[in-house]
Amino acid sequence: MVDAAGPWVGGLLGSVEERLAEVGDSYGALLAEHAGATIAAGGKRLRPLLVLVAAGAEPLTPAGLVRAGVAVELVHSATLVHDDVLDAAALRRGRPTVWASAGRGAATAAGDLLFAAAFAELARNERADEIRALSRAGSALALGELLQREDAWKADVPVARYLHRCELKTARLFEAACTLGVLEAGGGPQEAAGLAAFGRRIGLAFQLLDDVLDVSGPAERTGKHRGTDLLDGTVTLPFILARERSAALAAVDPRAIGSPAQAAALCDQIRATGALEASREQALALVDAAKEDLPHRDTAQRRALELIADSVVARYA
Repeated sequence: MVDAAGPWVGGLLGSVEERLAEVGDSYGALLAEHAGATIAAGGKRLRPLLVLVAAGAEPLTPAGLVRAGVAVELVHSATLVHDDVLDAAALRRGRPTVWASAGRGAATAAGDLLFAAAFAELARNERADEIRALSRAGSALALGELLQREDAWKADVPVARYLHRCELKTARLFEAACTLGVLEAGGGPQEAAGLAAFGRRIGLAFQLLDDVLDVSGPAERTGKHRGTDLLDGTVTLPFILARERSAALAAVDPRAIGSPAQAAALCDQIRATGALEASREQALALVDAAKEDLPHRDTAQRRALELIADSVVARYA
């Protein structure tokens, strides 16, 4: 997947990784100790990868693309730290969270610093349009979190409201990654809009499947207990659809889910309704539409984008 758009992508992704480590060390012991693990545990770096692949061809001056990829990943890392504070989450990918190991104050400050570091990094590109693109995504992330807090413990969240929340919290950063790649490569607004739509769709699919995994995935795979969303009051698509299919689940008060054992039992009930398959079908439809509507582009680049989209689905397999 990494090399499908050209061997240069892997090299620049390595440069992104190196710079992320440098940023983690450059702000002193606080960031290195409390947020460095979050940066290091970044998985497949899908967002920086989208920045690089969206650029198209190997750039003559790659430093700007690297900075854009680093900025997007730092924003993502900041949201993970802040999400763990808001959810009082003890584990992140199987490791203690900053909140669990250092407390609320240190975790909040570390997340704030990561967010600020992202814009400091991107500002070095001296591109107002790039700053605007990432700022829009940052604003969407905050608004999505506010909506999620507003919806906490509510059993009657409409599907449209849930999808809007997911678009704000997750899909807009995928969209920004694609936009930054196009802009830094010299593309115009129209070209950026085409790939932004691709990023938005696969980002939304990513979140839908993540919510499916919260119900279906074993702890050794997801790094957290099944039903963590249910325990912290986050109502997601599988639960929404399951309530439509089961009178017993429709009567469940989310506030009554008070232990991991209760959450796991509810996950089994949700699975029995077929809601997981229905949620997955929605995600697959988004991925298919994203690939179908890709603008006409170089074959290698299109194939790389399709592989990235497929990798989102592969997380569920």
